[in-house]
Amino acid sequence: MQNLKNSRIIFIFITMFLNFLGFSIIIPIIPFLVGKYIQDQSLVAWNVGLILSIFAFCQFFAAPGLGALSDRYGRRPILLISLLGSAIGYIIMGIGGSLWVLFLGRIIDGTTGGNISTVYAYLADITEPKNRAKYYGMLGAAGGFGFIVGPAIGGLLAHISVSAPLFAAAAVTFVNMLWGYFVLPESLPKEHKTESFDLAHLNPFSQFKHIFSIQILRRIFLFGLIFLFALYCMHGNNAVFMKDAFNWSPTQIGFLLFIIGIVDVFSQGFLVRKLMPIFHETKIGIAGLVLALIGFIMIVITAITNYLPLFYLGIIILNIGDGLFEPSYNSLVSKSVSPKMQGRVQGASQGLQSIGRMIAPLFAAWIYSYWRGLPFVLESVFVIISLTVFVYTLPVIRAYKARIEETILK
Repeated sequence: MQNLKNSRIIFIFITMFLNFLGFSIIIPIIPFLVGKYIQDQSLVAWNVGLILSIFAFCQFFAAPGLGALSDRYGRRPILLISLLGSAIGYIIMGIGGSLWVLFLGRIIDGTTGGNISTVYAYLADITEPKNRAKYYGMLGAAGGFGFIVGPAIGGLLAHISVSAPLFAAAAVTFVNMLWGYFVLPESLPKEHKTESFDLAHLNPFSQFKHIFSIQILRRIFLFGLIFLFALYCMHGNNAVFMKDAFNWSPTQIGFLLFIIGIVDVFSQGFLVRKLMPIFHETKIGIAGLVLALIGFIMIVITAITNYLPLFYLGIIILNIGDGLFEPSYNSLVSKSVSPKMQGRVQGASQGLQSIGRMIAPLFAAWIYSYWRGLPFVLESVFVIISLTVFVYTLPVIRAYKARIEETILK
């Protein structure tokens, strides 16, 4: 039984690695891919933001329903469908030919793209709550390792053609889907599956209404999504900022993402695993927000001075902070509901994050047009707000934990 559990965890980690590999492999080439189909190059940042947002828009409507489906029918089929949809989306974007084809590829990927929430729900199914933050940290490290390999491959393949990284992303995602089809068992026991399913479960607003009826989830989602919104703003304009501020090529952008991947592996795979037995998720999460704030401030100064070493240092500190915060946040979310609701809560979490991914790139692109450092200023403000809400939520988290422990003792 232990060997079966280990093999499933290994598969989930590899799936997370390949998922981020497929995603990050195209990041260095997005501004250049969009630029092929736009005459006015001043509109590149705006259209990059739109392409990132359309994915999130589709995922907002799809992710909660996919999470509910996984609670009813199991994680395995939803995970495989999501991987297949991503592979098809990458192929369509690689074929290209016009700007609307790029959008079509992202729409397909976004509509079927529920694999992150399903991966988290799958891991929650097969791990004990007390070890969940540690495993979520290792899962994040696997994604970080994908970020190490992906941008480097994307930057190198861009020398062949700007579409080559997309076909590579499609290939690794499709191979992962085939592997899962033949070797991945279902993780959700029959007794933990929801007993009924109707069309209301596919309505994201119904799912959010149900999830937000749980007080502790309302609080946790609030401070988590405020921080993640800041992070998505940065992701939306980071490549454009590096291109404009430092005149970097796709290869140079890919190299920085390589460094970010190393930092993610260190912070989530090593730091979280070492710190979690000593400190509670809340303390680690707060420390992560403080470090992220310091990193954002350093990047603001970089936008003023163009001092490249400070930019590198700010990016490293910011991503160490993110690496500490996200496993803690995901663990708090997972522990707030029963096994029967893991898919729904993870789907709702991804759906809410999709709102951030949808709005943040457009917001960042809009304010970027005023001054390239302005997005980082506002991102710093968002982190301060998130940190404040987190601190005020601590009594609610402690009270909930005490009630759970009392129930277990009874």
